[in-house]
Amino acid sequence: MRVSTSHLQQLTIFTTMLTGGGVGTMYYLLQKRFAESDYHRLALQELEACVVAMESLGAPPLKVHNIHLTDRSNRVAQHTAQIKIPVTGSKTGGYLYTSSCRDPDSNRWRLKEAVLKLREGQTIDLLDPPPSALPTAENRQAVETGRWHES
Repeated sequence: MRVSTSHLQQLTIFTTMLTGGGVGTMYYLLQKRFAESDYHRLALQELEACVVAMESLGAPPLKVHNIHLTDRSNRVAQHTAQIKIPVTGSKTGGYLYTSSCRDPDSNRWRLKEAVLKLREGQTIDLLDPPPSALPTAENRQAVETGRWHES
């Protein structure tokens, strides 16, 4: 049985499009699954609660990017999760390194480690953040007018 070249080309194009669509859908669903997970959500809540980290990034607005699926830093098992979340603000960006474990009794995730590493090399431990210099009344006006700088 002979098949024409044009039919083979059409089959190749169809197969390529179907495979590409499948890979794209799988990528989207994996990213969505990570973003909706408790260990991901807990880490971002901790980041947003840390004034020093948010100010260092220049957030809000905080932009959370898709994790790199091929990065070996990202490991999820039944009772442990270790992920590296790319984040950016208006000043700079970096990676939020997190480690979580699931309590076998309550089946709830607990954040064990959350560290923000900025592009410039600064590291901020979100579970034990450095004290912020901003809340003092003397600095508030300088911060609002843009004249405040950390020593």
